Amino acid sequence: MIILGIILLVIGFLFNIQILWVIGIILLIVGLVLLALGSMGRAVGGRRHYY
Repeated sequence: MIILGIILLVIGFLFNIQILWVIGIILLIVGLVLLALGSMGRAVGGRRHYY
């Protein structure tokens, strides 16, 4: 999810597409939150680790 967010951010920036930029930011934030929760040992959505 983090990698997809970064890819969408780059594509949105290069082609000046605002919706890709917004979706990329949202995916990046959600991915980082899931990574933080998973690294603290909390199971989120039935999974302990998100890679």
